[in-house]
Amino acid sequence: MTRLLHDQFAKQFLEELLSPFGEVKTSQNIAAEVRQVDVLFVPKTPNAIALRSLGLLGKMAATSAIFEPFRNPVTADEVCSCVLKLLILQADRDREAKRDDRELADDRCQLWILTPTASPDLLARFGAKLKKDKGVYYLAEGFKSAIVVIHKLPRTPQTLWLRMLGRGNVQQGAIAEFNALPNGTPFKDDILQVLSNFFALLEVRRDLTSEDQELAMQLSPLYLERLQTATEQGIERGIRTEIFASISIVLELKFGTEGLALMPEIEAITDLETLRSIREGLRTASTLEEVRQLYCSE
Repeated sequence: MTRLLHDQFAKQFLEELLSPFGEVKTSQNIAAEVRQVDVLFVPKTPNAIALRSLGLLGKMAATSAIFEPFRNPVTADEVCSCVLKLLILQADRDREAKRDDRELADDRCQLWILTPTASPDLLARFGAKLKKDKGVYYLAEGFKSAIVVIHKLPRTPQTLWLRMLGRGNVQQGAIAEFNALPNGTPFKDDILQVLSNFFALLEVRRDLTSEDQELAMQLSPLYLERLQTATEQGIERGIRTEIFASISIVLELKFGTEGLALMPEIEAITDLETLRSIREGLRTASTLEEVRQLYCSE
């Protein structure tokens, strides 16, 4: 079943996005009959400005939260199971607080059930109602729970990270939007790594559905690009190491320990052409001052 692969992808995806802002635990056991929550998030400190980069997901992570992502449309039994896990977890925390003679936390943990679709009948069964954000349906207030119907979320930058956990055209469209983000966008490199790992897992499976085959085809260019970037970075690191080694040898031969004392300054240089120029210039440099002039502007 590739569903387990998608579950693992969703956990890693959320962990990469949320870990800078707090403690993230995946597959977290809770008491009573052994149960696990998919992703348990506890924020470090209120950091609303930094969380804005995650859009709607950042708003959901403003307080302690449980994230339960589903690859297939969530069922009524699964909603009940998620709510039960939330109640058990909160009861465990309350007992620990009383045992340690601490005040009960004011910010009760919030449950977010992430599902690609949800039928009107299922939403009505739990009295789930829209509030402010389109696609987010809240259960009765006392349950501290909401069903996030990913395919009903508006196609905006604010919902991008959540839509990447959808399926079919919604997920593929979100991945295309993600790939078009400028280099240097927060989280892009980390999520590219998660997507590349996910593609590698899909590639070795022989039981892929047609939908997963299409997803793998879309992820393939990202994987190859990531592989090429890693190769180029590895090659550049190797070139830099070789240049540093040759410069170090010449400095020691010509100037002894005083020459080697310049290596920290030279190793801080990132431009390969400058490093090559230094290596070439060392052939004729006869003083340390001449060496410094090779990389220090007037």
